[in-house]
Amino acid sequence: MIAPGPDTRIARGMTAQLARRSSRLIAGDVSLGWKVGFGAPAAMAQLGIRAPLVGFLCAGARLAPGAAVDVSRWKQPAAEAEIAVWMGADLPGGAGRDAVKRAIEGIGPAIELADVAFPPADVEAILKGNIYQRHVLLGPCDRARAGCVLDGLSAVVARNGTEIARLSDTQPATGELVDIVRHVADTLAAFGERLRAGEVVITGSITPPLWVAAGEDLLFRLEPVGEVSVRFA
Repeated sequence: MIAPGPDTRIARGMTAQLARRSSRLIAGDVSLGWKVGFGAPAAMAQLGIRAPLVGFLCAGARLAPGAAVDVSRWKQPAAEAEIAVWMGADLPGGAGRDAVKRAIEGIGPAIELADVAFPPADVEAILKGNIYQRHVLLGPCDRARAGCVLDGLSAVVARNGTEIARLSDTQPATGELVDIVRHVADTLAAFGERLRAGEVVITGSITPPLWVAAGEDLLFRLEPVGEVSVRFA
């Protein structure tokens, strides 16, 4: 996996983003975990980056599965079906793949909601804005898939009751999940943070982002693990 590298845009953006996270935690919010974004090859090429961008998740942004979300004041609401990796142990930077696998407690479905309020062209601004993050919904965690076992998985995404995607391989758009978790741990270590037990990493959209509007609903079923859904009010 490529290390974060001396990209000053990332350095400035992550420093501002983590200060924003620290302010939230001081105010009483709780860390939920981390996210990656712009990890698809075309997106990385467009931004001139060598690895996905990393953002944070706080418990205050978590919604219950099936929740209704008012997006009427959002500029450009988007939803992403993602695989959530649940951490069972702390993971320091520089860990090898085997250590990453041992730290993973299980996996499950997730939907992330974002508001793309400005064009995704400025890496520093994207990071300062926490990669457009607004909410996350988490489905069940399958602890039988500790170590990030993906055998037999398939994914179905349905919009307004109509299937729009079915995938037997969930990693082409994101890269290997173990490498993503490793990259998150390495990036956090570079900025004095740590990926910790009990946190979750949402690993990037398995399809292109879906632009959504009020009156719609989205379902992500990760077979045979479980499903998560959201409605847009």
